[in-house]
Amino acid sequence: MTMQSTGTVSNGGALKAYLKSHMRDYGLLVALIAIMLFFQIVTAGTLMRPVNITNLFLQNSYIIIMALGMLIVIVSGNIDLSVGSVMGFIGALAAVLIVEYHLPVPVTIVIALVLGMVIGAAQGYWVAYWKIPSFIVTLAGMLVFRGASLWLLNGQSVGPFPMSFQMLSTGFVPDIFPTGLTNAAGALFGERNLNLLCMALGVIASVAIVWTGLKGRAREARYGTVSEPANVFWLRTLVVIGALLFLCYKLATFRGLPNVLISMAVLTLIYAFVTQNTVIGRRIYALGGNAKAAKLSGIKTERLTFLAFVNMGFLAALAGLIFAARLNTATPKGGYGLELDVIAAVFIGGASASGGTGKVIGAVVGAFIMGVMNNGMSIMGIGIDYQQMIKGLVLLSAVIFDVYNKRKQG
Repeated sequence: MTMQSTGTVSNGGALKAYLKSHMRDYGLLVALIAIMLFFQIVTAGTLMRPVNITNLFLQNSYIIIMALGMLIVIVSGNIDLSVGSVMGFIGALAAVLIVEYHLPVPVTIVIALVLGMVIGAAQGYWVAYWKIPSFIVTLAGMLVFRGASLWLLNGQSVGPFPMSFQMLSTGFVPDIFPTGLTNAAGALFGERNLNLLCMALGVIASVAIVWTGLKGRAREARYGTVSEPANVFWLRTLVVIGALLFLCYKLATFRGLPNVLISMAVLTLIYAFVTQNTVIGRRIYALGGNAKAAKLSGIKTERLTFLAFVNMGFLAALAGLIFAARLNTATPKGGYGLELDVIAAVFIGGASASGGTGKVIGAVVGAFIMGVMNNGMSIMGIGIDYQQMIKGLVLLSAVIFDVYNKRKQG
């Protein structure tokens, strides 16, 4: 065998080993693309229409926001069953304060977010310092806040909200480019109008993705730790950029960027940075991996657990405000059952039920998988009974796949 053929075999073996060890990460991306293509075909192109893509983001914004907090809780080795009820309670509180007591919207938002953190702190206190299982504490919280919503609203819906509050969910970022320029750009693409700000931000984000990826590879090369083969890096990057620019183009032909999409993107970047590049992020993973070892190494495990629940309460409150703003009313059953979608999104995204494993991007992709399935099945006219069964089977399949990979690697 020649030197060249030996190198080829070696590179091929390294590529195969890398893909095998990262099967879950790339499998998620492939699964999302496959699911979107499937529903695009069976819905006769309805899934990818600009208005439906916009609705996808609006409908799943609060799920994704809560999934970011749920990931932290699950990675730390706990779970929160109360997020749906807390979300509904905060939405009900906002409705009462704005509609019945006529409080200003900014004051209401601050009160709601602070109360969400207080709720998270109350639950986190019992879990962190009294060692009561999070399943029990948050199950109690689910029942308490579900009842509190009914009490607060007197069993009736409260609304509508002023337009300034609705902008939290249904508002769009205005285009800053002149109308003549957007019309000319639209004519170039065969559209009546085109939101150039949306397209420009898509291009900027694409450049940033390439730049940060190359910078990361250069840093790894200096320390001799580059693990991702170059062809896999470029293929993954091109797929992500292609999907991003496609979505931006679709949004640009409708009404541009929804406000809530900007909020989701900023939160995702913040939580991805915190979990991957900060001391507190590494400590959360250490806590979930082995709590006793983490405590012996000097990590304040109780405080970390407490903060994880405070963070979850904050994000549940934010999701509650967005949810109420989207519906333009608060209902006694707001948020009912949504905790299951949030938890499912995190597990589908690769988090481990035993803690210590999971990524922010995985949770976001998992939430989009759930969202696309919900949307696609609704367009097809599949009943809610079958939808629930299908989602349950998908969740079970994801967990089985994860356990199978761990056993195979072990």
